[in-house]
Amino acid sequence: MVRVSARHDVPEPDAFTRTYWEAAARGRLLVRRCGACGRAHHYPREFCPHCWSEDVDWEEASGRATLYTWSVVHRNDLPPFDARTPYVAAVVDLAEGPRMMTEIVGHGGASALRAGAALEAAFRDGVPVFRIRPNSG
Repeated sequence: MVRVSARHDVPEPDAFTRTYWEAAARGRLLVRRCGACGRAHHYPREFCPHCWSEDVDWEEASGRATLYTWSVVHRNDLPPFDARTPYVAAVVDLAEGPRMMTEIVGHGGASALRAGAALEAAFRDGVPVFRIRPNSG
């Protein structure tokens, strides 16, 4: 039987992704790194999406990223997102290489955002989000 959460913003860990979500709950961001080609990837998979090797291990990420693109969401009727609008949905490039979908928090307004902005990981309810890195520019 699959357990389904009433919350739509918190994922249901499975046997494989549990390591990732438990680390996030402790404020650590993990990626997978391939032993065959050396490339990191995200979202966690049991194989490398670049070379298909199964020689992949967990690695703690630095938490540093740059803003690739974003969109300000003004309407979302799904709880708990409805209480958060407007919020910034974004794609970031992790320092380790992979691209990741996330949310930008504490940004001081969407006008403060720019492509290439230096970011750092933060965690909300065990989910990685990002914020502008202090003294980054």
